Amino acid sequence: MHKNKKVVRVIRWALLILLIVFLYKVFWPRHYNVQSGEKGITGTFWQLSTGSTIGYTFISSTRKETQAYPIIYLHGGPGGAISKRVIDDLKPICNEGFDVYFYDQVGSGASSRLRDISEYTVQRQVDDLNEIIKKINSGKVILIGQSWGSVLAAAYLSKHPERIDKIIFTSPGPIYPINNAEINIPAPDSFRLRAPFYTNKAANESSTNIRIKAITFFAARFGKKIASDKEVDEYADFLDSKAYKSALCDTSVDLENRRGSGFFASIMTYKSILLLKDFREKIKGISMPVLIMKGQCDNQPWGATNEYLSLFPNHKFVLIPNAGHFINVEQHEMYIREIKNFLLQ
Repeated sequence: MHKNKKVVRVIRWALLILLIVFLYKVFWPRHYNVQSGEKGITGTFWQLSTGSTIGYTFISSTRKETQAYPIIYLHGGPGGAISKRVIDDLKPICNEGFDVYFYDQVGSGASSRLRDISEYTVQRQVDDLNEIIKKINSGKVILIGQSWGSVLAAAYLSKHPERIDKIIFTSPGPIYPINNAEINIPAPDSFRLRAPFYTNKAANESSTNIRIKAITFFAARFGKKIASDKEVDEYADFLDSKAYKSALCDTSVDLENRRGSGFFASIMTYKSILLLKDFREKIKGISMPVLIMKGQCDNQPWGATNEYLSLFPNHKFVLIPNAGHFINVEQHEMYIREIKNFLLQ
């Protein structure tokens, strides 16, 4: 009996130690080493009636005669941010008379973080964009949507078509709810599409840990934060430094970390995307001019891009050879040329 009691005590102590280790790994804040990078947006803000504080950069036309409508760039993510490279890459458009606005969506970059993370929704992003367009006060605008930014542009169009003159979709993400019949349509063989060498899934699996999984669970399930924005945004930057390889054809390209990723904005907005009501009928057949660009080894399925082609009859489609999800990085000259041609046609 005495021996059995001793075994029981050892087991209890072992379980207690395991519990302490588990709680430590779940609840003790962590730090992630991320290479330094130049911030894209600094110093200028819009205070919106939605409650969002939005950091933005304005690049004015280099011509005396400015085009009728300015351009607003919608970055990817959700939870991404504007990088200095994106701003520099699109500056040549200003030489054609266009004013261009870049902004960090709420919850990322230089923009404010929300105390109530359940407010990170597609609708909040649509409302913020609408308030921004009102502040610009140009009547209409031209949207350039990258990846998730394309989804945001389409969602905004479904609510406020009268405010949009043209849209450029680059590497568009899929429209939700997913149309399974559409998303699995194979690309024409003549396109010779190639899958990227790396995947986002591999980056996630190599970067995650039990604390991040717990933080994600409490956020997505209960709308609660068990970690600071500083900690989880640092993790999001760390993940981004690994995941960007999946957005390139040439994996030898070494991109500077853009910094400014928004962790809670990412997971909560994505949760909202999964609950979106189908808005396809509201945008189907709209005759405004649309440019759709896709890289040859884009990490998004062909079916996602093909659906944009089906929805917008007045479209121009350009397949960019030897480019991945970040077309502007690998084929900058073609990227800018196609955008200019479309805007000026």
